[in-house]
Amino acid sequence: MTDVPVDLDKHRGMAAQKATDLRRALAEVENNVRELREREADLESRMLTVPAMSWPEAAVKARYLLNLYAASLPSEDTRHRALVAALFDDFARLNGDG
Repeated sequence: MTDVPVDLDKHRGMAAQKATDLRRALAEVENNVRELREREADLESRMLTVPAMSWPEAAVKARYLLNLYAASLPSEDTRHRALVAALFDDFARLNGDG
């Protein structure tokens, strides 16, 4: 018996290796999505429970919500997308960023 592990992937056919790689990649993506959802839920919980103490803090919450809204817009809704972009520009200008 040897202490060196055997790389089983080398003993499989190419199709089996590709299938294994796809399963591993899918599992990693699913794990990342789950972690992202947990972080989003934590952020949203904090946003709900901690009131903004200034206009810039309120703008951060508004920016987050507007990003969620913009992500749900159909690609052909250019008018609402332009309104969101204009509001982001206003936030930046009023915050002194540009």
